[in-house]
Amino acid sequence: MIASRKMRLAAVAAVTLLATGVTTWFRMDSSPAVLPSSQAIGGPFKLKTSRGEIVTDRDFRDKWLLVYFGYTHCPDICPTTLAEVVQTIDLLGAVGAGVQPLFITVDPERDTPDVMDAYVKALDARIIGLTGTSAEIANAAKSYKVHYARAESKTRAGQDYHMEHSSFVYVMGPGGRYMTLFTPVAGQAPDQMALKLRELISRSRAEKSAR
Repeated sequence: MIASRKMRLAAVAAVTLLATGVTTWFRMDSSPAVLPSSQAIGGPFKLKTSRGEIVTDRDFRDKWLLVYFGYTHCPDICPTTLAEVVQTIDLLGAVGAGVQPLFITVDPERDTPDVMDAYVKALDARIIGLTGTSAEIANAAKSYKVHYARAESKTRAGQDYHMEHSSFVYVMGPGGRYMTLFTPVAGQAPDQMALKLRELISRSRAEKSAR
């Protein structure tokens, strides 16, 4: 598993632009992604699950969320990141029961509920795949400061375009509060993410008990 992960991430380069203090990751099949400002990340959304059910952000207010934007035709980064999200939850043990992974497509044209359903089931049944209209996806992406764009690609077999997209995992606390970003695409491993998430959950519980 570790060797496989290292091979998949071999094409990933982490570049720090010291002159500006901005960190950018360049990934295969995705665009340069500048770390979004932590201000006002997250917000209302209305999307459709892979089972065809309409949900909003309020349906997840009692959960810790690991939110990832990507698409099912993504050749490597998306499935690798989602697999590492699942590993992170597994490492949390019983605490992981309160953590919900969400996979929001940036390619609603191809990622219908049926396509999303087959995709998330192949990865892990705990992942909730979300799709919607182009406008609904755009609104959700704007709330999370996610960059994505369609790019024509005639050279890939079976694909006439691919999606460039930022590749962060957004950690949202209960109530929809933004907590932090995970960057598995830049080498942040599941054990590191699990450790940080456990700390955040413990701190949140302690603060709640102190009230």
